[in-house]
Amino acid sequence: MTDTSAIAAELRRLLPRAHAPYSGVCVAAAVEGANGRVHYGVNVENAAYPQGVCAEASAIGAAITQGTSELARIYVASSLPGLVWPCGGCRQKILELALAGCEVITFAADGEVGHQTIEQLLPLGFRLQPRAGQDA
Repeated sequence: MTDTSAIAAELRRLLPRAHAPYSGVCVAAAVEGANGRVHYGVNVENAAYPQGVCAEASAIGAAITQGTSELARIYVASSLPGLVWPCGGCRQKILELALAGCEVITFAADGEVGHQTIEQLLPLGFRLQPRAGQDA
């Protein structure tokens, strides 16, 4: 089992590396593949706002680049107070690569931890094909 507290600490360490000059909101994310490998990313904003990259998408890109294509868990932390969940676009990106029951874990600065499955966060998401453990 992955050390969740170590991932939370690494996400907090990575927050200052986010490039968020427009919103001021730093986000760091990690994706854990079915193979147990963990890949990290941060948000990267751009003056052409839609061209920015969410931390979750950045971490997914790192995972895909390293050969990880099935996701078991997603972890998110941000500079905002409280729990922050992936945006709708990232929920769809996660769902397309997620194993059944893929857990999304978010860490608040005050120590609160939230848990949801991707299916709970995106109950009617679009899948081209079922992943392991899912009905067609």
